[in-house]
Amino acid sequence: MDASDAETCLSAARTDASGGKRRAARVLIIDNQPIVREGLRRIIELEDDLSVCAEADTLKGARAAIRETHPDVIITDISVNQGDGFGLVREVRAHYPRLPILVLSIHDETVYAEPVLSFGANGYVTKQATREQILHSLRRVIDGGISVSEAVATHMIRGAYAHGKRQWANPIARLSNRELQVLHLISKGMSTRETAHLLSLSIKTIESHRQRIKAKLNLRSSAQLMQFAINWFIGENAGAGSRVDPDSGGSAT
Repeated sequence: MDASDAETCLSAARTDASGGKRRAARVLIIDNQPIVREGLRRIIELEDDLSVCAEADTLKGARAAIRETHPDVIITDISVNQGDGFGLVREVRAHYPRLPILVLSIHDETVYAEPVLSFGANGYVTKQATREQILHSLRRVIDGGISVSEAVATHMIRGAYAHGKRQWANPIARLSNRELQVLHLISKGMSTRETAHLLSLSIKTIESHRQRIKAKLNLRSSAQLMQFAINWFIGENAGAGSRVDPDSGGSAT
C-alpha cells in the first residue's frame, strides 16, 4: 500500500455509508507490556467515539497491524519489542503522513516529548496520566491537534526563544535527536552492532554517535556511558511524575 492508498483508507475509516458521519475512531495500541495494552483497551472500549482495532508489541507486528486494520490513530510507547519506538514514529510519519500518533511512555516528558514530536508524533503523555488525560490526548490528536502538557509547552517555547543562546542546564538537551535515540538503546543494553542493525546504520556511524555523546556528556569510557544511560533513562525516569494537563491537550575506549 502506498501513501495515497493509506490516506484514502484513513479517510474512509472515519465515515459511514450515510455519507460523511464520523464514527468511532479506530485505535491501534502498540506497547511491549501486555498489562498496559489490556488497560488501554479497557479504557478505550468504554468510549462511544473510540474503539480498539488491534494491538502490537513489536515493530513488525505494528507494521502489519497498520496495513491490515487501517487505524485512525496510533498510541505507542517508545520502547517496543524487537524494534525502537523512535524509528516507528519516523516510519509511520513517512508512509502515513496524516495518521495521528500519540506517544505514551514512562519516560520524562521534558526529555522525550520534543524529540518524538520532531520525529513526527502528534502528542506525548506519560503513563502516570489519568484515564481522562489519556482520552483527552487521544481525541486531541485525532482532531488534528498537538497534545503535550503545559509544562512541556512552556519548556519548548522558552527553548525556542533562547535558541542558540542558552547554556543547557540539562545535559541531555545537548544531544541531537539521533544521539538521544542511540542513548536510549544503550540504556536497553544494546551493543553497537545491535544498535546499528536496528537503526539501519553502519557500525562506524553508531560508534561516531557514541563518541559524540560521551564528549557532550563529559564521559570518558563506554562503562561510564552505559551507567549514565541506565541511571538517567531507567532510574530517574521511573520516578517521573509529570502529567498531561487535561485542558491543554567499565573499560575505557
